[in-house]
Amino acid sequence: MTDLSNPFPSVQRHAILVVDDALDTLRMLCDALTAEGYAVLAARDAQEALERLEIVIPDGILLDAVMPGMDGFELCNTLKATPHWAHIPVVFMTGLSDTEQILKGFTCGGVDYVVKPLRLPEVMVRLATHVRNAQATRLAREAVDVAGLGTVVLDNRGRVAWRSPQAMRCLEAAFGPDGAQASQAWLQSAHERAEIEAVMPDHSRLVARHLGQSGISESMLLLHIAPAQTGATARHPDVPLTPRETEVLSWLAKGKTNRDIADILGMSHRTVNKHLEHIFRKLGVETRSAATAIAGQLLRT
Repeated sequence: MTDLSNPFPSVQRHAILVVDDALDTLRMLCDALTAEGYAVLAARDAQEALERLEIVIPDGILLDAVMPGMDGFELCNTLKATPHWAHIPVVFMTGLSDTEQILKGFTCGGVDYVVKPLRLPEVMVRLATHVRNAQATRLAREAVDVAGLGTVVLDNRGRVAWRSPQAMRCLEAAFGPDGAQASQAWLQSAHERAEIEAVMPDHSRLVARHLGQSGISESMLLLHIAPAQTGATARHPDVPLTPRETEVLSWLAKGKTNRDIADILGMSHRTVNKHLEHIFRKLGVETRSAATAIAGQLLRT
């Protein structure tokens, strides 16, 4: 029987974290997983699970949905919001069979669910599949970044469906850790042009090249960092924007739509359009993406 007092096994195998406040269920799963050749970590609540995760990053998590204190859904949200845990596949265990609870598990980032009382053969097969798929995906992402290039896949609505670790680092360097909306708007503009760029804080350039369709209704972008422009090709930061134009450009750089900007600044949608026309002309650009690409450097001066 698995020793729950030693929650950090040293066996170099796929590691599974089991989180359940019911001790009998916890022991049953730990025994079954050990018999399947897994290294097992055990936690009886969300806090214990987070303590385990600070020391060992498992290959998969079996997570009880309903627990005292922080429940499984909240814990899963925390995992998916933490970059070095976000890739771990989470399989929910629940006695709740209504559609609302099942959808809640998927919405917060779970990849699957099993209903209690557990059928161990089904649990083992489902878990093995998700661990295998997650490992293949992680290796593929790491391989993409070997050449120092990042890859982003956009869905049919221009939203980020997947990005490699290198692409994530490049985007955070260009737009900051809180610049998700700005980077999303910048990436969406790649549909309009074959290549776009954004100025980095060190004046180097983040370049995104549209490689075309990568699947059904998906587009692939290749990211790389290019040297700063010099001489006559460099953009001059001394642009005579009015205070109102500066405000509009600032919100544009944060990824806001024209309607959002109008609501924030208390002006009409038509007035925002007119301000943007003036801004584009003064910057010598034609698109929102081009204006966004130089806004960071301009607004820092």
